[in-house]
Amino acid sequence: MSPEALLRALFDKAVEVADPMRSLAAHLPVKPAGRVVVVGAGKASARMAEAVEAVWGPCEGLVITRYGYGRPCRGIRIVEAAHPVPDAAGAAATAEMLTLLEGLGERDFVLALVSGGASALLVAPVAGVTLAEKQAVNAALLACGAPISQMNTVRKHLSRVKGGQLAAAAWPARMLALMISDVPGDDMAFIGSGPTVGDETTPAQALKILARWGAEVPASALRALQGASGVVRPGDLRLSRTQSRIYAAPAQSLAAAKAVAEAAGIRVLMLGDALEGEARDVAVTMADMALAARGDAPVLLLSGGELTVTRRGDGIGGPNAEFCLALAIALNGAPGIHAIACDTDGVDGAAEVAGAVIGPETLGRARGAGVDPALALARNDAHGFFGALGDQVVTGPTLTNVNDFRAILVLPPQG
Repeated sequence: MSPEALLRALFDKAVEVADPMRSLAAHLPVKPAGRVVVVGAGKASARMAEAVEAVWGPCEGLVITRYGYGRPCRGIRIVEAAHPVPDAAGAAATAEMLTLLEGLGERDFVLALVSGGASALLVAPVAGVTLAEKQAVNAALLACGAPISQMNTVRKHLSRVKGGQLAAAAWPARMLALMISDVPGDDMAFIGSGPTVGDETTPAQALKILARWGAEVPASALRALQGASGVVRPGDLRLSRTQSRIYAAPAQSLAAAKAVAEAAGIRVLMLGDALEGEARDVAVTMADMALAARGDAPVLLLSGGELTVTRRGDGIGGPNAEFCLALAIALNGAPGIHAIACDTDGVDGAAEVAGAVIGPETLGRARGAGVDPALALARNDAHGFFGALGDQVVTGPTLTNVNDFRAILVLPPQG
């Protein structure tokens, strides 16, 4: 197997074990008696709903997923909407979901299916903020380089559904929320901005985050953050009948990839499943680690988490492709080192590309094709760079989301 094929096999295994059709059934209770309503949002939520109905049969409910990520369900209605910047379809479906939860009683049961992407797909702006203004907030947050936890803190305090408010809307019904984690540290309060989880943050903290990262947002959003927030505190009575549980997380996917590599006789160095930071800076650090790991036997550096990109140029890119581009530049053609970096949801940034692969020949091939890697990095045009070389990883919708996957293969010298 070539280094590129091996790296792709590791990524595919990481995605496979997080597929809801393989992993969700074991975490479902027996279907409760009485009225059962299924709601949810996220890039994996339609697949999660499909897995639920495979066990429970047709169910009443509504789930919102990304365009192209819908799945056939017999009872649960699947609505597709925009991600990472919300749109009117998401807003209309969120309003419908809140209506569906109105009037539920103590004997009713709600199953909430939450995965990464719910922050954009569940959209119900607070009073005084329009959908267009909420879209501008999301775009500013995505461009400023803030980590996901801080982005989601801002989103919560500008929403009528995030930060425990979805669970509060279902009160006094019982609720079980099953989650796929796509956030470093697996903090449930930040998966999809925690629609079923209480939150301790404040609007004042959200304002400080905007200032810290220089995110320019509409004046209406700033005014809203100077007032009271609907975010639900952890001890609120309306959350007392809600149980939230992570059933799939990045660590499980990395462990599965590690097992595949070790079965192939490769020593694996686990760098963690919760790495954060600017993609190009992390790439330089990992290049140094890869160079230091060279020896007489193959070694794999494996990591997950969520890197960020501070947008400086006018190109098309995402954190995984930018990581690969910066890594290739830092390695400068070092022999025997190959790498892959992909988002497990199949979407790196806003592009329908999961990520990219690199090898010792990447920079030389770029020069031969007349493509300048340094210029591409300066323009944040990593997808353009790897598209020109044919080194993009394109999966289509993976129907799951356990964050970024990075693997650097260090082979011993030949001969």
